[in-house]
Amino acid sequence: MGKRIKEIRTEKNLSQQDLAAKCNYEKSNMSRIEAGRVNLTLTTLDKVSKGLEVELMELFRF
Repeated sequence: MGKRIKEIRTEKNLSQQDLAAKCNYEKSNMSRIEAGRVNLTLTTLDKVSKGLEVELMELFRF
């Protein structure tokens, strides 16, 4: 999931810091999410999808 988030983020020319700010997270948290070092909840996935301005299901398209 983290790789997919990173892929979409880079396609949209967003830095980790920018996406973290949109999600109201610390940059270190976004780094852990993209590295796959945290278990993601639906709430977190929802915040990230909104930060990326994509539908939640887009995160599940590998």
